[in-house]
Amino acid sequence: MPAMHSESKNNKEKLVLALDVESFNEAKKIVDELHDYVGVFKVGKQLFTNVGPKIVEYINSKKAKVFLDLKYHDIPNTAQGASKAAAELGVFMFNVHCVGGSAMMKAAIAGVKSAGKTNKEVKVLGVTVLTSINENILHDEIHVNDILEDYVAHLALLAKNAGLQGVVASPKEIKLIREECGKDFIILTPGVRPEWASSNDQKRVMTPKEAIDAGADYIVVGRPILAAKDKKEAVKKILKEIG
Repeated sequence: MPAMHSESKNNKEKLVLALDVESFNEAKKIVDELHDYVGVFKVGKQLFTNVGPKIVEYINSKKAKVFLDLKYHDIPNTAQGASKAAAELGVFMFNVHCVGGSAMMKAAIAGVKSAGKTNKEVKVLGVTVLTSINENILHDEIHVNDILEDYVAHLALLAKNAGLQGVVASPKEIKLIREECGKDFIILTPGVRPEWASSNDQKRVMTPKEAIDAGADYIVVGRPILAAKDKKEAVKKILKEIG
């Protein structure tokens, strides 16, 4: 394979590919094809429920990183046990819901430490507000009356004060989180759609370049790559767009 430009290598580390597929063989095929171009692979509920830890082990074997996107939200003791298990799997990042509260988020950090891992080896991120939720849904269905951006910033600060290394948040709240939580706080951003892709069910979206320029550390892209006839070319287009 021809050597990648240093800029592309740097951009590669910022790109998280959502492996939203059903089978181990589907996921393996994608990882085999794209691990030289994608820094982190996101393993979510669908894939992990279907195939279990072996997909994490396989991605690790290809010297790629894993973001385990299971969004733990439970009592502190259960969250601690799940976090310990995630750390022992060798994931690069995993997440918990901020609305689980400070005690639960602190328990997640304790779980990582009990696995003998440091916060540099395993990063715990807090999920603020899902990108499928807009202000009307937040107010009318969830009965949170805050302005959505303010609520996200509040949850991000709660996560930081609990010891989490960063948050998952939509591109629209990046700047506010950066102001509240500082430059070293990780912001991983779903709801990213290249200029040439549709937004599907995401409500709060930006292009890859817009999200990185706004201050995101990592961007998550799924369907625009997975649905492409030439996945490698789609990834290259996104890396170029970031640059």
